[in-house]
Amino acid sequence: MAKITFILGGARSGKSSYALKLAREYGGKVAFIATCQPLDAEMKKRIGLHKKSRPTQWQTFEEPKDAASLLKKIGAKFDSIIIDCLTLLICNLMMDNQGEAAVEKKLKDMLNTLDKIKAQAIIVSNEVGLGLVPANKLGREFRDIAGKANQIVASKANKVLFMVAGLPMIIKEKEE
Repeated sequence: MAKITFILGGARSGKSSYALKLAREYGGKVAFIATCQPLDAEMKKRIGLHKKSRPTQWQTFEEPKDAASLLKKIGAKFDSIIIDCLTLLICNLMMDNQGEAAVEKKLKDMLNTLDKIKAQAIIVSNEVGLGLVPANKLGREFRDIAGKANQIVASKANKVLFMVAGLPMIIKEKEE
């Protein structure tokens, strides 16, 4: 059974950097599952910078929508797996017109798959409930689905961290 560390925070709070730090500390073979899609030049540049921040011996997999299927294929081969980030995965699914039930099913499939592997899992997500109420229906639906998804992952996680200004705050920690 994977030990899950869940890292939440706002944009640019240091979530991804902290996930990389944890994976380095865990050691062994590391898989990085990137959920971002390079849909424009600016995003391609961001992805390039992110790739440069990771050790070259880590293996990167780009999977924007179906982390569970990828985990089934690669899970046994790695000591640590980073999934960065859950909110982009949700956004990608919603842009495919998949609603809350479909997103929740994909999320639960991913968590059930993680339960079957021994790797350390680090899941990164944005905390979307601290800002203003979105002005449009799609924004509110995204906030609601992402908030529920974060609650589901936090309930399964062994450790939950909240990042503020690059500093981790432990929200939950349980030993297995």
